[in-house]
Amino acid sequence: MSATKVLAGIAAGLGLGAAIGVLFAPNKGSETRSKIANKSNDTLNDLKTKFSNLMDEIASTIEKEKDEVSHAYHKAKSKVEEISQEKPLD
Repeated sequence: MSATKVLAGIAAGLGLGAAIGVLFAPNKGSETRSKIANKSNDTLNDLKTKFSNLMDEIASTIEKEKDEVSHAYHKAKSKVEEISQEKPLD
């Protein structure tokens, strides 16, 4: 059996389980829809927070690497200038 068929079966099972859960839920439809909407909003807000934290971490890493490259550049430039000012050994 291919992985695609397995994944399709799992997805269909999850969908069917969710549908049966909604049909047999003890709450009214409006309450269930409200709970689904609230959970969706919570999940979306959680994803936004995680994405924002990831972007901050990436920006911090880029800034750190930029500083390290700048430091290495200036160090190399100073060394080249130092070598170029030395008198040749004749």
